[in-house]
Amino acid sequence: FKMCPGRVLCKLPCSGEKEVDLAVQSAKAAFKIWSQMSGMERCRVMLEAARIIREQREEIATMETINNGKSIFEARVDIDISWQCLEYYAGLAGSLAGEHVQLPGGCFGYTRREPLGVCVGIGAWNYPFQIACWKAGPALACGNAMVFKPSPFTPISVVRLAEIFTEAGVPKGLFNVVQGGAATGQFLCHHPDVAKISFTGSVPTGMKIMEMAAKGIKPVTLELGGKSPLIIFSDCSLENAVNGALVANFLTQGEVCSNGMRVFVERKILDTFTKEVVKRTQKIKIGDPLLEDTRMGALINRPHLNRVQGFIKQAKEQGAEVLCGGDLYVPDDPKLKNGYYMRPCVLGNCKDDMTCVKEEIFGPVMSILPFDTEEEVLERANATKYGLAGGVFTRDIQKAHRVVAALKAGMCFINNYNASPVELPFGGYKSSGFGRENGRAAIEYYSQLKTVCVEMGDVESVF
Repeated sequence: FKMCPGRVLCKLPCSGEKEVDLAVQSAKAAFKIWSQMSGMERCRVMLEAARIIREQREEIATMETINNGKSIFEARVDIDISWQCLEYYAGLAGSLAGEHVQLPGGCFGYTRREPLGVCVGIGAWNYPFQIACWKAGPALACGNAMVFKPSPFTPISVVRLAEIFTEAGVPKGLFNVVQGGAATGQFLCHHPDVAKISFTGSVPTGMKIMEMAAKGIKPVTLELGGKSPLIIFSDCSLENAVNGALVANFLTQGEVCSNGMRVFVERKILDTFTKEVVKRTQKIKIGDPLLEDTRMGALINRPHLNRVQGFIKQAKEQGAEVLCGGDLYVPDDPKLKNGYYMRPCVLGNCKDDMTCVKEEIFGPVMSILPFDTEEEVLERANATKYGLAGGVFTRDIQKAHRVVAALKAGMCFINNYNASPVELPFGGYKSSGFGRENGRAAIEYYSQLKTVCVEMGDVESVF
């Protein structure tokens, strides 16, 4: 593998209506086999897939870095989370069960947790392999099949995941990959044999998918965008809060939906915090993401880089101050000269009504906003259409729990940020979507409940 920034890695044909139908029909046939297997049988196959991923961690991480542009350091973490996800749901596969309910007169009822059928997963380009595992894990554990469409900007690594599932022993066609953009996604959403759609991506696209799913009464899981608040109180551990702010803004070049891009800092420590954040941001190593010491790679493509640059330009026009970064970065290595690099940016003098504070930038741009009281900052933090995540840094544990209880967000962090253990549900409030990835909660979104009522005597006639 070699880095080839700005160059075509490979060409893949888009899947049209015919190819989508073939993928769905293949998955439908595999579903008949997989859904009849016991949970323990499915568990063993999924554990084997997790083992292969763990064994090939370095190769897959390298593929993901080239696929996406993130640092190899981060890509390894993504791959670890991926195999952990499959292990977690493999463990749950054998424990899925309904309940028995005793009724009067010796009668009883019971529930069965049954798979949905062929589920569709549509992934984003920031965590291609990991998102596919987050969707496939609970889907397959519940007995479903899946047809997955990666982003056309990152089509490569999910194909490897499909190969790994096959090597692990899933029925042929159980996890199929189709390639393409919006048209391919539409064919998937409208297909009559698709039982459920799980989408990770932007709010506008999520709205369109929900509209298409409604026509077929298909359940959806939507994990959409965010403009999450990170609240730094003066009684925090300053070093830990600075670390948290950097993690909350600059992972994967800032291309993370849950990022805490609105950093609210109590005025007492505003200058100290800002000075330290700027100093640390300027030290972030940018460049070839395959190098061990690189901490920030390239953005996904030229249009997105231009879009992020446009937000910074507009922020300056609206009165924000660029405290560091924001400009294009050209690495010394000539082979990287066409890469989509920029220096991570910290904006000061920000106001709540600025575009850079209101809209999701999806790039390495941190906005710092001062506040004076807890009541004030909570009102401002919640004044957004989004509700994916939120964080608080404070040594006062009562305050911490009080603040996260008041935040209108689905994923909250206390004295850390962007941790995503597979054991905990992940998802948003408001326009950030609904449904949950990960944790036991995801089982609810990849299965359906059947109720059976058993009469032990004769039915009493009322006619």
